[in-house]
Amino acid sequence: MSYILSVVGQIAPGIGASLILFVLTLIFSMPLGLVICFGRMSRFRPLSMVVNFIISVLRGTPLMLQLVVVFFGPYYVFGLAVSNTWRFWAAVVGFSINYAAYFAEIYRAGIQSIPVGQYEAAEILGYSRSQTFCKIIFPQMVKRVLPPVTNEIITLTKDTSLAFVLAYAEMFTLAKQVAAAQSSIAPLFVAGLFYYVFNYVVAFAMDALERKLAYYQ
Repeated sequence: MSYILSVVGQIAPGIGASLILFVLTLIFSMPLGLVICFGRMSRFRPLSMVVNFIISVLRGTPLMLQLVVVFFGPYYVFGLAVSNTWRFWAAVVGFSINYAAYFAEIYRAGIQSIPVGQYEAAEILGYSRSQTFCKIIFPQMVKRVLPPVTNEIITLTKDTSLAFVLAYAEMFTLAKQVAAAQSSIAPLFVAGLFYYVFNYVVAFAMDALERKLAYYQ
């Protein structure tokens, strides 16, 4: 037990770093995904085609590659020097853009699953397009997309380990360093346990929210 506590103490800074990356990614990617969704569903064909292409690139290329592009992009495009501070923000930007693309498609599926009759009824009642979306469509969309959004959030928890490609000291990176120093794989299992516990908490919270929104039951 003392050994496990010792390992936890050594990887504790990485746990905090992973949590910060996780939280900031959700804060930025979820609303950004809604904006991208609107662009994807726009009736202005050129805009929807451009947004659809961007989504296909973000979903069709490795997240690790996208992180590298975001980190080195300022240097190769603008000639700006990259710093250790940018290392963290590059990870946040890379994760946020990538997950925004996935959330955008989830939102789009949720919005398009709403029967067209509800739009027609709102129009008859004199609702504007913004009122229709905010008061009628959005609440139903949130309820319908919770399961796939939960899956993406759980995947994000594990994907934070990919930040190692930018030399960002998240939890799994520190666990690998401790494992190498001690010639033991135990620190990796401790890190895996943290991932499991955190994902269990996330799944439990999202399941509770889903049950709360199941008003028809």
